Amino acid sequence: MSAAEKLLLRFPHFRHPWRSRIRIGISSCLLGQRVRYDGGHRHNETVVATFGKDFDLVPFCPEMAIGLGVPRAPIRLVQDTLGTRARGVADPVLDVTHRLAAYAEKVAAELCNVSGYIFKAGSPSCGVQDVPVFGAEGVPVAAGAGIYAATLMALLPELPFEDEGRLADPVLRENFIERVLGYHRAR
Repeated sequence: MSAAEKLLLRFPHFRHPWRSRIRIGISSCLLGQRVRYDGGHRHNETVVATFGKDFDLVPFCPEMAIGLGVPRAPIRLVQDTLGTRARGVADPVLDVTHRLAAYAEKVAAELCNVSGYIFKAGSPSCGVQDVPVFGAEGVPVAAGAGIYAATLMALLPELPFEDEGRLADPVLRENFIERVLGYHRAR
């Protein structure tokens, strides 16, 4: 029995047939959608198997949504005089910081029916933490959150957020599910 199933047994009122399933936002690439800069995906079987069975997973890809397309030039976080920016790796003139933040603001207004969010770890758009931030020399000088994720987390501080890498830990996964159920119940 999955951790989600065990927790949902403790809260049977979430399973009534007349209720819709609890919705969780998720980075599209984790569902196997080929939206990454290189045309690939990062399908996460553990996340899909654990959460897809008991929750509705709602995909989001901020880089596709702002028109970057597939394939596309990769971006990374860069520290400069303006702060942390999302810039092109090969073309540092490419700066999508404002577009990613604006898309996060748009999505935040639409997440009223979502009770949690799972991000792609390490992404300059979606990483929750520990995303390398590069300095002028092209060497990592710090770690931070992706632009889209940081903006969403600032706008919706009560919404449970987690990165897929941490969900491999059964204790952290169960904790996230409990937070999602608690958030859903409180709303």
